[in-house]
Amino acid sequence: MEIISKVLFWVANSLLIPDIIILLFLFIRSLLLIGSFYNQFMIKKKNDKQFDEQIKQLSKENINVLKESLPKNDNSLFVRYLRNLLDKPVTESYSDYLLSSFENDADKDISLSKILAKLGPVLGLIGTLIAMSPALVGLSTGDIAGMAYNMQVVFATTVVGLVVSAIGLITLQFKQRWYAKEINNLDYVARILTEKPTEKD
Repeated sequence: MEIISKVLFWVANSLLIPDIIILLFLFIRSLLLIGSFYNQFMIKKKNDKQFDEQIKQLSKENINVLKESLPKNDNSLFVRYLRNLLDKPVTESYSDYLLSSFENDADKDISLSKILAKLGPVLGLIGTLIAMSPALVGLSTGDIAGMAYNMQVVFATTVVGLVVSAIGLITLQFKQRWYAKEINNLDYVARILTEKPTEKD
C-alpha cells in the first residue's frame, strides 16, 4: 500500500509543471480572445446598425437594396453567408444547407470560449490540489518557507484558472446570443427569397 501511495504521489507531483504550463498557455490565449472579441463586437455593432432595419422591412421587391448595402469585404461570418444567400437564386435545399453550414462555423468560433470556460477551473483545481500536498508536508515539518512557496502556487493556479474560465464564459454567452440572432436573420432572409408569390384571383 505504501508503494502504491508513493507512486500516486510521484505521478501527481509530476503533473504540476505541465498543468502550470497549460494554464499559462490558456491564459495567454484568453487575452488574445479578448482582443478578437472586442474587434468582433465593434464589427457586429456596425453591421446591426446597417442591416437590422433593412431585414425587418425586407421583401422581394427591395431585396436588391439589401444586396447593394453589403460591404465589399466579408467582415463577419454573418455578412459572408448573407452574401451567399443573395448572390444567386436560392432554393429551400440550398438555404437549409447554408444555415446548417453557418451553425457549424459559428460553433467552431465559440469552441475556444467553451474550452476556456471548462478547462480553466479544472486545471486550476488540479494545480491547487497538487501544490497543497507539499504545503501540508512543510507545515507538519516546520518548513514555513517551503509551505509559503507552495501556498503561492496554490493560490496562483486557482486565480489564473478562474480568470481563464471567466473570460471563456463571458465571451461564450455573448457569442451564443449573437449567433442566435444572426441565424434567425439569415433564416428570415432565406424565407423571403424562397417564398412563392401568391396567386391573385
